[in-house]
Amino acid sequence: MDAAFVAWPDPSSLPSAVGAPLPKSFFTRDTCQVARDLLGKILLSQAGGVIVGGRIVETEAYLGSDDAGSHAATKSLTKRNLVMFGPPAHAYVYFTYGNHHMLNVVTEADGIAGAVLIRAIEPLVGIDEMRRRRVGRPDQDLTNGPGKLAAALGLNLSDNGDRLGEGNLAVYVAQEVASEEVAVSGRVGLSAGHELPYRYFLEASPYVSKGRTGPPKRRVRRIGSTRGGRK
Repeated sequence: MDAAFVAWPDPSSLPSAVGAPLPKSFFTRDTCQVARDLLGKILLSQAGGVIVGGRIVETEAYLGSDDAGSHAATKSLTKRNLVMFGPPAHAYVYFTYGNHHMLNVVTEADGIAGAVLIRAIEPLVGIDEMRRRRVGRPDQDLTNGPGKLAAALGLNLSDNGDRLGEGNLAVYVAQEVASEEVAVSGRVGLSAGHELPYRYFLEASPYVSKGRTGPPKRRVRRIGSTRGGRK
């Protein structure tokens, strides 16, 4: 049965423009289709007891063992990727680069690996709290990247595996996005699988991340350089 998610403790505090929570069937579909269809939806967090969030403007799809850029490319379950294999409509949160949490939502049928990385949102709710969490950053830079977004929403590894609508996170229906508003590209910052056209974003949005598609840039050390006091 595709029942609606459990309501949050104080639903009256949600903005009036937000529709119903997305049902489980929305996520139990092809990962790339879910990634595209999440654009324009409203993502909210109540971590820390304050509701914050906004409109999703950028996503990336990650598939199973055939996707070299995916955590499921190992073809086996690990402690890290277990949540990615289902059930759908759950949060997949992991820690990377030594200082960033990343938020994904699990897709596909239970047992099939799939997840959508939420790369950026347009801040709409609880902006003052997001400014406090991202002190010194302009509003356009609060959530325009997956690490920034997780920090602004107050997320960490304790949110990993939570069902959307029952923990700190929920995704809601909002106005549909027209096809002409959506752009598609390769993914950002991957050493493998970056060329796959699995990144979806609202082309006109100023809140999309500034990440460069393609592999990460390598630092080049110049011979004879004394930068940083080293020769």
